Amino acid sequence: MNAARDALVELGKTLANEGYHFVTPTPETHRRVLAHKSEARDLRDVFGWSLPFARSLLPSATLALLRAADALVDTGTELRARVRFSSLSGSLYVHSAYPTEDRASVFFGPDTYRFCSFVARAAPAAHTVVDIGCGSGAGGLVAAQASGARRLVLADINPSALAYASVNVELARAAGSTSRALVVENPISDVLSGVTGALDLIVANPPYMRDPAARAYRDGGGTFGEALSVRIAREALSRLAPGGTLLLYTGVAIVAGQDVFRNAIDALLSDFTHHYEELDPDVFGEQLEQPGYERVERIAAVGLTVRRLS
Repeated sequence: MNAARDALVELGKTLANEGYHFVTPTPETHRRVLAHKSEARDLRDVFGWSLPFARSLLPSATLALLRAADALVDTGTELRARVRFSSLSGSLYVHSAYPTEDRASVFFGPDTYRFCSFVARAAPAAHTVVDIGCGSGAGGLVAAQASGARRLVLADINPSALAYASVNVELARAAGSTSRALVVENPISDVLSGVTGALDLIVANPPYMRDPAARAYRDGGGTFGEALSVRIAREALSRLAPGGTLLLYTGVAIVAGQDVFRNAIDALLSDFTHHYEELDPDVFGEQLEQPGYERVERIAAVGLTVRRLS
């Protein structure tokens, strides 16, 4: 552990001991709530709503942990935390503060909750779980718990994501949300380029929007943000061991009643047992106001389960 990572782990444990609990909403909901708030009054305002706070609000030990983690913004007149902590499955997860405007931001929100619910329900027994583009690591940790895995690979191309994911592993262990015996690896990886061997459970929640700012957690590429999800499906299926499973959660553009992502992957699925389900028919509707979405009727959240038989 390095000092900043140690400090974030201790900060998360401190918040857990204080009974901190926060469910992170969409950025649009967050923006609307902040229209009625100006300065933090409690821990949820500081570490959930990302509000500025007075130096006297937090104990000196908590401020020291924020500084040690390089997670404190001090303008001289007010303080802000660079991180948020969200609650999921009995554990806290650290991720980037609102607003997530930096290209290397690590996002956590309603998609994370839907993804983890899908994974918890659909994960089969497995020895190794790989979470592609792991972000906070929540999906991989939930999958490891649900599958009884002994090895977890949290892979991401974003070093900030891997740093936060490693903290979240320790927080999950402290909360008893995952096994202390679980062996965890954190490779820098473009999809599966940094992961070796045949794999028995792969999970992924890739970005699926068009994003002019090219933020790693949001920009999926392609005409409607579907390109990375298609690439992950193609590369993951080629790496599944016999009996292995892919669980892919993503958002899809519906154009003239047609699912753009489903149409793009149909040919890939012909040799596999698979199940495709619409988990939420309408997510991030505000995206339809953005350039390039003029023909899109809605964005749906879907779950794809694919199993290799032999």
